[in-house]
Amino acid sequence: MEKRILGGSRLEVSAVGLGCMGMSQSYPPFPERDEMIAMIRAAVERGVTFFDTAQVYGPFTNEELVGEALEPVRDQVVIATKFGFDLEDGQSHGIDSRPETIKRSVNASLKRLRTDTIDLLYQHRVDPNVPIEDVAGTVKELIAAGKARHFGLSEAGVQTIRRAHAVQPVTAVQSEYSLWWREPEQAILPTLEDLGIGFVPFSPLGKGFLTGTIDESTTFESSDFRTQFPGSTRKHGRRTAFSSSFSTASRSRRARRRRRSRLPGSSPRSGGSSLFPGPRSHTASRRTSRQSTSSSPATTCRRSRPLRRRSPRKASATRKPSSR
Repeated sequence: MEKRILGGSRLEVSAVGLGCMGMSQSYPPFPERDEMIAMIRAAVERGVTFFDTAQVYGPFTNEELVGEALEPVRDQVVIATKFGFDLEDGQSHGIDSRPETIKRSVNASLKRLRTDTIDLLYQHRVDPNVPIEDVAGTVKELIAAGKARHFGLSEAGVQTIRRAHAVQPVTAVQSEYSLWWREPEQAILPTLEDLGIGFVPFSPLGKGFLTGTIDESTTFESSDFRTQFPGSTRKHGRRTAFSSSFSTASRSRRARRRRRSRLPGSSPRSGGSSLFPGPRSHTASRRTSRQSTSSSPATTCRRSRPLRRRSPRKASATRKPSSR
């Protein structure tokens, strides 16, 4: 497994990380706990060292799962988790990044993860009610106290990234990035390159839709968050993935892209990146395909250049019309 250094930090991670959210939420049906623990440990054996979780996944149960699975190999891996929601009674009551909430959340995460420090601590979502400088300052205190090693942001904008980085150096920014969602190329990636911050793309396989395992006959359980996507339709009390025309068009586009483009990652100058396919991104459900620990992409490629459309050639004013 290749390694990456995230940004200007000394945090080394595997080029492909394992996002663990789908083991506890969003992608039902959920496998048995022992099965997921075995999968996480098998990933370590195959060279994966970067594991991603969050307190809101479950909530709490995903951190507990990851903590139990990685406890025997804690010194070999990098654990990333996230704060940023009000979960005091075990239910999510919205975004909350007040300093007192952050400190309480981190203390609880450390216990669930069975560790004394968090390698990469993200703000899960930007809190519009709390200045990012206060958030970064609180994380700086936690790093000084030894409870965290590095600071990260998830789904943050350019100005938020710059303001946070001025208070506490940001090691990595996590955003969705794939062949069908390339918005980070517009402003986020240039900013990270300028500041020397690492980039961690999540859902590089488009939440499973870019794997070839989902078509118009695929059904999702009602609690699967992909049922909220535009184009899904109800069938026999469940929801299908997309309409037949959309699926056919998507397959055609994917075939063209494979011929003329590479999977976007980041250039070496941007500080490195690590892909997070997630454990279930290559399957639609147990009814449509079997789960595999080896079907995630094994490399991170350089950022591909935007494709340019060729303009049609204009007929020369002096060229005589063909007689044929």
